[in-house]
Amino acid sequence: MKRAFEQLTVKPDLTLIDGNFAPRGLKNFKTIINGDEKIKVISAASIIAKVYRDNLMIKLAEKFSNYSWESNFGYGTRAHLLGLKKFGITSHHRKGFKPVHKILSH
Repeated sequence: MKRAFEQLTVKPDLTLIDGNFAPRGLKNFKTIINGDEKIKVISAASIIAKVYRDNLMIKLAEKFSNYSWESNFGYGTRAHLLGLKKFGITSHHRKGFKPVHKILSH
């Protein structure tokens, strides 16, 4: 989230954030728990982000077919976890994802 804000050429007067966490150093923000259910612009942003991410996962699945990303979109399904165990992690795996973190810590 912080990298995205830093890359904005036009800075917003107020940033609405879904949840109760905001990156350090961010100014003029408001966190809203369940903001995607309460605020229309957060709902719209959430939908756009999900569609973008799903499309990205489908593209990545063409190159990394061992993880079933075209159907699980990176979530910890059985097929994804089996792929992790058998083929290891890629640079696209989130290091904070518990199964990936376990692999890295061993």
